[in-house]
This record gives sequence, C-alpha cells and structure tokens, in this order.
Amino acid sequence: MDLTQSVPPPAAAGRAVLAIDAGNSKTDVALVALDGSVLGTARGGGFRPPLVGAEAAVGALTPLVERAALAAGGPGPARICHVSACLANADLPAEEEELTDALAARRWGAGVTVANDTFALLRAGLADAGEPAGVAVVCGAGINCAGLGHGGRTARFPAIGRISGDWGGGGFLSEEALWWAARAEDGRGEPTELVRALPAHFGLTTMYELIEALHLGSLEAARRLELTPLLFAVAASGDPVARAIVARQAEEVVALATVALTRLDLLAEPTPVILGGGVLAACHPLLDGRVCELLAERAPKAEPRVVTAPPVLGAALLGLDRMGAPAGAHARLRAQYRRAWAEASSGG
Repeated sequence: MDLTQSVPPPAAAGRAVLAIDAGNSKTDVALVALDGSVLGTARGGGFRPPLVGAEAAVGALTPLVERAALAAGGPGPARICHVSACLANADLPAEEEELTDALAARRWGAGVTVANDTFALLRAGLADAGEPAGVAVVCGAGINCAGLGHGGRTARFPAIGRISGDWGGGGFLSEEALWWAARAEDGRGEPTELVRALPAHFGLTTMYELIEALHLGSLEAARRLELTPLLFAVAASGDPVARAIVARQAEEVVALATVALTRLDLLAEPTPVILGGGVLAACHPLLDGRVCELLAERAPKAEPRVVTAPPVLGAALLGLDRMGAPAGAHARLRAQYRRAWAEASSGG
C-alpha cells in the first residue's frame, strides 16, 4: 500500500510548503519555506469529516490557512509548492482520496499529499537520515498505529473505533472511568476512588449527580475528556480499578506496535517505536513505564521514543521530503519547533 494519496505537483515549484496536521481535538497549520524556516502558523479546532463531510471539514481549514498566510506576509498559492496534509479520520483509502480531491479543489498549492495523521507522528520521531523504517502509535483522543517498512511498505489499521477492534484513547478512557465509577456507586462493581474523584472534579458529590448532569446537558459532553488525566492521578495513588484501566491501555498500545512490527518484518532488527498523542505524550509513569516493559518482552529490538513536538512538524517534514528540500532544512525546522516548545514550556 502506498503511504499517501497524492495529486502530483507540476515541475514549476513555489517556495513554501503548507503543512496541515488536523486531529480530532485540534488543527495546526504551518507555512514552511524550503530552507526549513517557519513563515507562519495558525491553530484551530478539531477536524471531523465523518460528522460534517469532507468538503465542509476542508472548508473549515480556510481561516487557518489565511491566518498562517497573513502571519507569513501573505504568500499566495503561487508561492506554495505543496500541501502536506496529515489528517485524522483519513483512515481508509476512499477517505484519503476524497480528502485529497477536496484539498486540491481549494488550489492552495501546486500539489497535494494526504496521509493519516499517524504518519505525521512517525515522521517527527524518525531521524532525517538513516532511519527508513519505524512504527508510530498515537494515543490522543483516540488510538491508532501506522508503520513504515523497508521498500516503502506500510502497516495500517482502520482505527474507526470498537467496530474495528480498537480500545483506548482519551475519549474511551474517560468513558471507562465513568462506567467503573457508576457501578461502584450502585453496587454492581468493585470499590474505587473514582466514585468520589470524578464528581468532585465538577463540584458534585455523587456519581448519580454527575450522570444526571451529563445526561441532561448541564455539563457539556466534551468536558468528559477532563476525566482522563484524573483517571491517571487516581491510578497513581494506587487505586486497583484505575490501575487496571491504565494497564489495559498499555497492553493495547503494545499490541498495535507489535502487530505492525510483525507485518513489516521488523521484529528482528532495531526499530524506532514512536509514541505520541496527548495521553502518551503526557508521560504518565504508570502508562509509559508499562509500555516500555511490555515492548521489552514482546519486541526486544524495539526502541521506544516519546515525541512531544507538535505533529504538524511531521507534516512539514514530509512536505520538505516531498519537495527535495536542501541539506539543513530539516534540522532548521526541528530547531525552530524545539525553541518554540521550550518557550511554551517555560511560559515565555
């Protein structure tokens, strides 16, 4: 299977790559010169074509592209040589084709390449030279895995949710925490500190109150995601139920990575396993530690790496790869994102 769906660029190239990383919860756009300099950026909300359709989802990217262009001094399509888009919900070939067509119709650049957003994480975690293969597992709002093997072979999963065998991700974990807490309160399940911690987070005293608030809409459904970090905090305190949920998440991460390594015949050689997304990048010791333990048992040649850089970096690197950017461009781009990350982390 080819890594991406593409509209080939013409021979005449512009001077910038438009990189798009559109996830379930947020979207980042960056205009990057072919020397690796970041010209302009913008951030917006989640990208959900299954809910609104491909055309509307791509149309919602327009204000972000315009803001990034304005920050860069207004480079128009003539200056954009390629659009490198790594998109959530581009899980099946038909979805990639539809999104490629929708992006090409916008005429933002001379060429368009669409890949699932997991490939942005993979590219961000691989070295710019000498690492032709690797596997990435994203555990953010949802969970997904992609691998790149020798000769351009890829390993993919549908990653559509429970109907495609998936378990985990921030949204799923918050629901799991609610399920266990509800059953603990009414007597159907095991005791757990979650029964107190979850409603207390919203200023409530019982799970019944929290269930009622979520069901009747006095608490927005999106706020359930606030419970995922709380689940990890309760697990860190020693709660058996919460720890079991975290352990199961680690099992799922490693199952995806191991299957991808096996499909690509990479189990027997040192191979980077890139871990990212909000849940894994938060570096919860219980989760990341267990993932490393299980990888050591089941894929001892795997080299786990947690990537905290914004995935749009990976989309931009893929764009520079595509355009044959000059030596030093990739390093310059990475250095800019490292500085921006350091400044953000220090509050600067």
